[in-house]
Amino acid sequence: MAPMLPPRRLRPFSAATATLALACSSAAHAATTSTTGNASATVLAGAASTAASTSGQGGGATTTTAATARTTGTSTTTPPADMQPDADGVLSDHRYDHTTVTASPMNALRQSVGLSRMPHDAMHTPQNINVVPQVLMQQQNVKSLDEALKNVPGITASVGEGEGGMAGDQFLIRGFQSQNDIYENGLRDFGVYTRDSFDYDHVSVIKGPSSEVFGNGTTGGAINIVTKTPHLGNAYQANFSGGSGSYYRGTLDINQQLTDSIAFRLTGMGNENNVVGRDYIYSHRWGIAPSIAFGLGKKVSFVLEYFHQNDNRIPDYGVPVVYKPGQAIGRPVTEYGVRRTNWYGTTYDQDNSSDDMITGRLTAHVIPILTLYNDMRGGIFHRYFSASQEACSSMAAGTAAYNNNLINGSVPSATCNSDFFSANPASAQVARNGGVGGPEPYRQSDWSIQDVFSGVARFKTGRFRHEVIGGFDIEYVTDHRQNYAYGSNRTSTSLLNPSMYVPGLVLGNCNQYPDRLVNISGVGKKCYKDSDALDVGFFLSDQVWLTDSLSIKAGFRWDNWNSHYSATGGNTAKYPDVHYGQDETTINPSVSVMYTPRSNLMVYFNWSQSTTPLSMYVTNSSEPMNAKNQSAAPERSSLYEIGAKYSAFHDRIGMTAALFRLDKSNSIQTDPTTGDISATSDQERNQGLELSISGTLLPNWMFYGTYALYDPTITKAGSTSSKQGGQIQYVPHNQATAWTSYEIAPRRPWNMTVGGGLTWRQGVWLDQANTARAPATVEFDAMVSHRFNNHWRVAMNAYNLDNRLNYGSLFSNRVTPSIGRSFLFNVSAQY
Repeated sequence: MAPMLPPRRLRPFSAATATLALACSSAAHAATTSTTGNASATVLAGAASTAASTSGQGGGATTTTAATARTTGTSTTTPPADMQPDADGVLSDHRYDHTTVTASPMNALRQSVGLSRMPHDAMHTPQNINVVPQVLMQQQNVKSLDEALKNVPGITASVGEGEGGMAGDQFLIRGFQSQNDIYENGLRDFGVYTRDSFDYDHVSVIKGPSSEVFGNGTTGGAINIVTKTPHLGNAYQANFSGGSGSYYRGTLDINQQLTDSIAFRLTGMGNENNVVGRDYIYSHRWGIAPSIAFGLGKKVSFVLEYFHQNDNRIPDYGVPVVYKPGQAIGRPVTEYGVRRTNWYGTTYDQDNSSDDMITGRLTAHVIPILTLYNDMRGGIFHRYFSASQEACSSMAAGTAAYNNNLINGSVPSATCNSDFFSANPASAQVARNGGVGGPEPYRQSDWSIQDVFSGVARFKTGRFRHEVIGGFDIEYVTDHRQNYAYGSNRTSTSLLNPSMYVPGLVLGNCNQYPDRLVNISGVGKKCYKDSDALDVGFFLSDQVWLTDSLSIKAGFRWDNWNSHYSATGGNTAKYPDVHYGQDETTINPSVSVMYTPRSNLMVYFNWSQSTTPLSMYVTNSSEPMNAKNQSAAPERSSLYEIGAKYSAFHDRIGMTAALFRLDKSNSIQTDPTTGDISATSDQERNQGLELSISGTLLPNWMFYGTYALYDPTITKAGSTSSKQGGQIQYVPHNQATAWTSYEIAPRRPWNMTVGGGLTWRQGVWLDQANTARAPATVEFDAMVSHRFNNHWRVAMNAYNLDNRLNYGSLFSNRVTPSIGRSFLFNVSAQY
C-alpha cells in the first residue's frame, strides 16, 4: 500500500516569486507617459498605434479600428462618415479604414469585443455586452478572471458538483452554465484551471445565446478574454503587491519594437497567497506569456503567442447547508454561528494544474473590400485534483451515502444536522466522502486544437451596403483521466472544530483498490475515463444597410458535434467497460435590426438561438455521457432582446439599457451527489432589465456602474427536483456593481487618487426545488494611490471593508465564504 502523505504546510515566500518581484521593482528603461486628460488620435486602418498606458488617473484613451485592434490589443471605435472611393468606385469600404475619436478609457462601449467574427466595438454590436476595461482592472488591482467578472451583473461562480470535483473557473451567466464558454481572443480555452489576469488587456462578456458566432453552447452567453499583444513603440511596466494573507505578487510587462513593423512583448507573473478568512487555503502560481507580432502597419500581419500558467492550490469546497428544525429552508451553517474559517478537507486535498497554449493569428487585407483572418490554437493541459466534499445532513441506514461514510461499523455523520441543533452542537460530525463516496482523486491530461478561418467583406449591391462575415471553425479536444482510490472511507470531522488529519488513510492507484473506486451511475467503478469530441462548423451572416441609419443582420451557424466517451479498467468482471457516442447536427440562427441615427447612438433588436449537446463538457465533467443521455435531445435556448447604446460627450461616457427574455428548454442539470449531467425536461425563463454606465463623468472623475433586474422562473418542472413556478437556482432578482475614482491635484507633487466601489447581489436559491438559500452579498472596496512622477506610482487597495460574511461560490448543498477584510499595497513603475 502507498504510504500516507504527510500534512503539507503553507510554503513561505518562494525564491521564484522573490526573484520576479525583485525584477519587477527594478524594471527597465525608456519612456511612455501615462495618459492624463483627454487624448484625441487619428488612426489609419492597418497602421500601428502605440497602446496608451492608462494609469487610472482620469485620462482619455487612443482607440483603433477592429483590424488594428487584433494586432495591438487596443480598443475599437466606429468610423466617421467621410468616405473616399476606391478604384472600383465603392464608397463604403473606407468608413472602416479611418477613425477619429476622443474616448474615456473607462467607456466600455468603445472597447473591442476581441474576435474577428464580431469585428465592431461593443457600441455597434447588437447584443448586450459588458466589458471590463483595463483601467478598471488596474484601479481594483484585479488578479484573476473571477475578480474581473465581479464587475459584471449576472455572473455566478461555481467550482463544480458531485464526483467530478471540477474546480477552476466554473461560471454561470444569467443562471445558465458557461464553464465551456470561456474564450481567449475568440478561441475556446478548454482548460479547467483558475485563470490569472496578468496577461489581460480587457474582458468582454457577451450576454445571451451566441452559438451563431461561437458554436454549440453559450446558453447564457460567452466570456472572451482579450490578451496583451505587441505594439509599435517601447514600453516597460512592473508591479509588486503585498499584503494581508501573506500575499506576494509580482508582474512584468515589456514591449520592445524590433523594426518598423515587428515588435515583441513579454508578460510574466509570480503569485503566492493565503486566503483571508479561510483556514489552510492558498495558491502558489506563476505564469509567462511571450508574443511577437510581424507586419504591424502592413496589409498582412501575424501575431504568435505562447501562454503558460502553473498553479498549486488547495481546493475550497466551502461550508455545508443545514436545515434548522421546524424550517423548510436550508441555510449555510455559518449563518448559525459556525466560524467562517472552517475548512473540512484533508491533507490529501490539492489542485495542481499546468496549462500551455500556443496561438497564431493571421490578418490579411487582401483587397480594399475584403479582409481575411485565420486564428489557430493548440493547447495542452495537465492536472492532479483531490478534494473532500463535505455534507451535514441526515443519512438513512442502508443508503449509499450511509455506507460510504461507514467507519468501524458506525456513521457518526449520519445525524450531523440534528446533532448541530441539539443541546450539544459540538457532537456534530461532518461527512467528507460525498453522496457516493467521492470525489475520488484523479490525474487529467488533455490536449486540444482549434482553427477558425473567417472573412469580412464590405461592398455595395446597387444602393445597398453589405457586411458579410463567413468562415469555418474546426476544433478537436481529448481528455484522459486516471482515477485513484482511498483504502478506506475518509473519517468524519467535527463541524465546529474540523481537523485535516485522517490517521490511517491510505491513497492508492485504481489497481490496488478497484472496489474502492466511486460507483458512477451507468458507468460503475472504473479506473480510466477517456473522452474526445470533434466539432466542425460553418457560419455566415450578412448585414444590409437599407438606409444610412437602418440595417438588418441575419446569420446562421451549422455544426456537427461528434463525441465519444469510454470508461475502462477496474473490476471488469463486475463492472464491464462501457463505450458511448453522440453525433449531433445543429443549426443556430440569429436576426438583428439596428437603427443608428448617429455614430454614437444605436437602438437594436436581437433574436438568437443556441444549442448545447449533453456531451459538450468533455474536459470539465466527471461523466460527460452515459447510456441515458447519449441519445437525449440537446438543450435549446432562445433570446429576445431590445436595447439602446449611447456614447455621450465625445465618447467620455457610455450608457446601455437592454430588455431581454431568455427561454431555455430541456435544461441540463448536474446532480450535486453523483455529478451526473442529464436533461431534466425543465423549461426555464429568465427575463429582465440590464443597465450600465461607464466613463469619465467630469474631469478626473471616473465611474463604472451596472444594474440587473431579473425574473428567473422555472416555467415547467420536468423532474421532481424542480419546483414549478419556482426561481431558477443561483439567479438573484436584483444585482448591482459600482466603482468610482477621483484624482485630486493631478500633475502636482501632492496628487492623490481615491476610489471605491460596491458589489451587491440579492439572496439566491441554491437548488431548483427552492429549499436552500444563500443570503445577499454586499461588499465595499476602496483604493488610494499617489503618483510620484510619470513613472512611479504607489497604491493601497482594501477589500470587503466591513468584513461582511459573503459567499462567492455557490452549490446546491454548500457555499464558499468570500475573502474577509484585507489590504493590498502596490508599487508600480512604467517607462
